[in-house]
Amino acid sequence: MEPFYTAEATAKGDGRNGEVLSSDGVLDEELAVPAELGGTGGRHTNPEQLFAAGYAACFHGALRTAASDAGIDLGESNVTAHVGIGKSDMDLYALTVTLEADLTGFEQGRADELVAQAHQICPYSNATRGNIVVTVTATT
Repeated sequence: MEPFYTAEATAKGDGRNGEVLSSDGVLDEELAVPAELGGTGGRHTNPEQLFAAGYAACFHGALRTAASDAGIDLGESNVTAHVGIGKSDMDLYALTVTLEADLTGFEQGRADELVAQAHQICPYSNATRGNIVVTVTATT
């Protein structure tokens, strides 16, 4: 595959208590381990939040593409991603993702179809498929 675009970011410092910087300087964030994982948490982000933000934005774009391809105007819609981290059955760290698409005003069956189509075309969904548990839902 020849990429259309390549993002570049560097992590510095103490891993999850370090800093991430994008090559263009747009992203410059300090990281902190969440309190739930034994860290200080606080006003800094973490890898799971960054992944959730990226996945939500990408999935929302895929959802809007699926709707547009079907000749449907989504109007006001949004996608919320919940990214969890924990230990798997094999005692390895693993992620889970739940994507919630808010399609207020749509018939539930049609909303479910659009979300399922978006899950097939979203690059993040394609990258995670078979690797982590991803649940997609639509609320109307």
